[in-house]
Amino acid sequence: MQMGTPCLATPLWLRGYSVIPTPRIVQLEPDDVVFGNQWTVDDSSVGAEHIAVRSLLRDVAAFHSLELRRGTGPKVVRLGVAPGAVATRAEPETDAQAYRLSIAEDAIQITGNAERGLFYGVQTLVQLLKRDNAGRLLLPKGTIEDWPRLQLRFLHWDTKHHQDRMETLKRYLDWAARFKVNIIGFELEDKFEYPSHPAIGAPGAFTTQQLQEIVGYGLERFIQVVPQIQSPAHMAYVLKHPEFADLRADGNNYQSKLYDQRTCELVFSMYDDAIKATHGVGYLFVSTDEVYYAGIEGTRRPYTPENRSLAWVEFVRRAHEHLAKQGRRMLIWAEYPLLPQHVSMIPSDVIDGIIGNAEYIPIENKLGMRQLAYVPMQGEEVLFPNHLALEDEKGLSKGRLEEAFESIASGKHWSANPIGAFGAAWDDAGLHNETFWLGWSAVAQYGWNPGGAPVEQHVAEFMNVYYGPRTEGMVEIYRSMQRQARSWEKTWDRVISRMRGPGYGSSHGKGHGTARHDMTLSAPPLPALPNLKCEPVMGTKYAGFVAEARTRMAENDRLMMALQANLARVDRNRYNLEVFLALARFMGHHWRLLAGLADAERMCEAAQTAAQKQEPAQAVNHLVTAGNTVGELRSEGERIFAELTTVYEKSRYSKGQSAGGRSFVHVFDDTKDHWADRTADLSFMMVPERSIGLDKWRESLLEVLVQYAKQNNLCRPNV
Repeated sequence: MQMGTPCLATPLWLRGYSVIPTPRIVQLEPDDVVFGNQWTVDDSSVGAEHIAVRSLLRDVAAFHSLELRRGTGPKVVRLGVAPGAVATRAEPETDAQAYRLSIAEDAIQITGNAERGLFYGVQTLVQLLKRDNAGRLLLPKGTIEDWPRLQLRFLHWDTKHHQDRMETLKRYLDWAARFKVNIIGFELEDKFEYPSHPAIGAPGAFTTQQLQEIVGYGLERFIQVVPQIQSPAHMAYVLKHPEFADLRADGNNYQSKLYDQRTCELVFSMYDDAIKATHGVGYLFVSTDEVYYAGIEGTRRPYTPENRSLAWVEFVRRAHEHLAKQGRRMLIWAEYPLLPQHVSMIPSDVIDGIIGNAEYIPIENKLGMRQLAYVPMQGEEVLFPNHLALEDEKGLSKGRLEEAFESIASGKHWSANPIGAFGAAWDDAGLHNETFWLGWSAVAQYGWNPGGAPVEQHVAEFMNVYYGPRTEGMVEIYRSMQRQARSWEKTWDRVISRMRGPGYGSSHGKGHGTARHDMTLSAPPLPALPNLKCEPVMGTKYAGFVAEARTRMAENDRLMMALQANLARVDRNRYNLEVFLALARFMGHHWRLLAGLADAERMCEAAQTAAQKQEPAQAVNHLVTAGNTVGELRSEGERIFAELTTVYEKSRYSKGQSAGGRSFVHVFDDTKDHWADRTADLSFMMVPERSIGLDKWRESLLEVLVQYAKQNNLCRPNV
């Protein structure tokens, strides 16, 4: 099929079989093959310890409760490697990923053009297995020949605002491998120790040995874990430390001085530290994005657009020279401030990770430079990504999966010479990584076979593969999570930040469009003595928010019930639903908070009416009810947040943890408005609610109550 054309449901899916990514060539026969404990695995040509063999035995047991035996028998699965078994006419690195899977009544043959191809063939076989109504495992009779369209399929693992536990990263690599991903862009930030500069590594950061363990685990599964090191911009994680203060460009934490030799010495030593911890990896991602102020220190050249571009190019060339000596191929974000006339100065073996400007493409083509098809699967949404299309007040908006399908199938990179795809999932908003898997799987799908399956089929197949076939209503759960998260975002005021000052600037210049905003709400009015007069806020200013909350409460109840039901049905990745459930509870509390504040305000208004009627005891009762309502809401909010923290920290360490006698150094990025950057710990999620000041409001209400009761000769109220 031509890229960019609409696609129909695939033959395997029409037969009820799920595979991610969609295989390239499928020839099916009418019948199915029954697969059970009478089958054996012949590993004689590759060895019992080959990862393809171990993966097959482990996953068939884990996913289907079937313990396969090694050896030969009347029904056998044979694994082998035969160069050229599948004729791909592709580049050698792509050809090596090809496999043939033949399924017959008594024999299954998986043959890879190389070992990685064999491994990918096993992943397809395991995904194909399904049970019929009688409980038998079935496979489709026929032959599959498959290889990727793009050599490199990157997934992005950003640790800007969290650090994962080792077992989490290994599980991540297992699932990335099942989706035939072969590169991880591991954005280390300060979650690596950097032995040359120990101050940079956050408390508890991965050691060199730990990072090498992660890398080795990936390499065994044909995944390269590539260090992605933010520099020379986005360097607050380095420049916040006093020992690097004199390298701050223009005095800000965001970017280091490009004309200072010490910047290269520092950054290149960080590269060296990462290289020593990632033996076996052939790449290093040097970032270079959003270098807004290249050469702003102005010690060598005037600060002009041309000189900004040349300063950026000079850094790239020096970084390339340094990495080439160590056998690492360099990836960059080629974008602002790079001018098209300077693209030809970039070494030709550099990989452009984003194609920031369409004018670069003909120049890169002339150089023979390769590119990545960049698709952002998350960047700005809080709590949950916009995976799927949703109807809102502006109409039907595209989801990130649909955008990924269109971009990879027919994006501007196809007028260049792409070597891979990059599925970004930025940690800026602090989302839990379990919320990214649908998006990551789509990048794996379309990086392997652009346009190979329609979006709706991919979504359905993902639910089947990732959770197991017994779950129900998972697509609606995802849509509900999106609706809840987007409504949660919009039912807050946006006010100029009280936590931090204005940002430094942007690519438009210093001080342009950099005001920071916080989410908050005004507290309900406090009754004023002597007559308990109050001016409503929830019923006027926030009437729309309250109406939204009452609508979303019913949806949240349905969402919670659906998640609870599926926790009993899910065959794998139960923790994923546990994260969703914790988030659903968190959002459900917000709706109760808004509705409860509206109720508390009505109690205050009722108290005012009672005071006017000379019914002080009734007025006090109303105010007590208002105070207790708010107190219960605040207690609920902190309890639910504590539960969410417990769930999150099953897979990651405490955000901003202290370790080894060191405390985390928290500063704000000088240009970015990252939601997760607001606090050193996970409490950024509770900052909006806490900023309302409801605890203080309740204390003040008690003071009003005591004075009012005293004025009216009533007993001290119990709040």
